[in-house]
Amino acid sequence: MQVRCSKCSRPIVVTDVIESSSGRLSHLDCARSHGLTAEERALIFVYCSTHAVARCSACAESFRFSGLGVDVLGGNRTNLCPRCRTDLTENVRAHLFGCVLLPSELRQRTQEVRDAAQILIKRSQQLSDQSHVLIREAEVHLSERQQALRIAMQRRASG
Repeated sequence: MQVRCSKCSRPIVVTDVIESSSGRLSHLDCARSHGLTAEERALIFVYCSTHAVARCSACAESFRFSGLGVDVLGGNRTNLCPRCRTDLTENVRAHLFGCVLLPSELRQRTQEVRDAAQILIKRSQQLSDQSHVLIREAEVHLSERQQALRIAMQRRASG
């Protein structure tokens, strides 16, 4: 079983930007679940505006953040290769985690936040799996009890 967003019911994956409220996970922005957070964008603008932050493997080109494309026809896609429209969001995020111009403390904290989110998703997945196992066991137990009750009622009716 997959962990699902409490707002949009779509599966939550480790690359999604999430939040936790009252013990329930959801996308921070369901329309742009894979997008960069406001904090990530701010760090890119402040520390990485003068150099390439993403490489498109399909085009073999590198791009600055300001050179990445946006889906202007109503879609919510951003950080696109301006040539082939491939989504480069994860490339930008990976750059952010490893950029040597970003102060090491910020780089470390950025990675810690991402790691914490991944742990939260994994634990929620484990709890979801455990609850499904318990539900199935309860269903089997209930079915066995119902069957035993039917047999007892048949014996009582025929005896």
